[in-house]
Amino acid sequence: MTSKLDQLKQMTTVVADTGDLDAIREWRPVDATTNPSLLLKAADSAAYRPMIDRAIDAAEKQGGSNLDQLAFATDHLAVQAGCQILDIVPGVVSTEVDARLSFDTDATVERARRLVRFYEEAGADPTRVLIKIASTWEGIRAAQILENEGIRCNLTLLFSFTQAAACADAGAHLVSPFVGRILDWHLKNSDRDAFEPFEDPGVRSVTRIYEYFKTHGFETIVMGASFRNTGEIEALAGCDRLTISPALLGELSADPANLPRVLAPDQASSSDHPVSMDEKSFRWSMNDDAMATEKLAEGIRRFADDQLELEKRVQRIARVA
Repeated sequence: MTSKLDQLKQMTTVVADTGDLDAIREWRPVDATTNPSLLLKAADSAAYRPMIDRAIDAAEKQGGSNLDQLAFATDHLAVQAGCQILDIVPGVVSTEVDARLSFDTDATVERARRLVRFYEEAGADPTRVLIKIASTWEGIRAAQILENEGIRCNLTLLFSFTQAAACADAGAHLVSPFVGRILDWHLKNSDRDAFEPFEDPGVRSVTRIYEYFKTHGFETIVMGASFRNTGEIEALAGCDRLTISPALLGELSADPANLPRVLAPDQASSSDHPVSMDEKSFRWSMNDDAMATEKLAEGIRRFADDQLELEKRVQRIARVA
């Protein structure tokens, strides 16, 4: 019998959750997704050093303040990495807007446009690029503007049905609900030390979002992310896309057991009615959801910290050079 990974690929688009070029070559996913945390880890590899050098050179030629040059360099690095990934995968790559702009719609739109321009200047097809934006109210509004311009978006750091419904209403191309981080919160804030896969609160959250989108005809793609174990992945088999770390891809590849399909569009049934959310409703609903509020804030801080550390690393290399 074929592996669970091969079976999964027959019903779900498998995405590599890594910026490691060697890992992407090994696993040959359809798409790949990156973020500042993954780029920070990948930047230690020899494969990234020439890209960092080119990013520094481009930033120095651009001029401006040190902060402007660092932001320019890290955007340039992210795009170079994205172009390398596009040479490997047949699908799309997600590239993230600086998390420090998560509460600034206009700045997010401008940074997204710059990333797309960098891709175009590098000769890449911009339709193969998804711009990753945090699922704040401001981020969702930025995505709505960008989608209307033909720039497709991946709304990330998504922890609640409220966020997902607002993203679909705004016409977002794709949402990334964070399964594992939802589980982390519930383990920390309950007397449980484990959940069975189909009871996993992260799995249940993605299932609800998937059923809602399919029942009501929303075209927004659901991509489960941030998995803690293969059980979570298996419980979402059939979801539009799943972005999976190399370690968990390895476990699925080594398992020859049968993998039944769980989610299918023609079997979707949601009791949630379509909603068109205004800002006040969105903010109140988020305020009423401690898990989503805490994990969104924590995720933005984490990505912002890693973005800052990436800038520091680029700055150290520039000084040595």
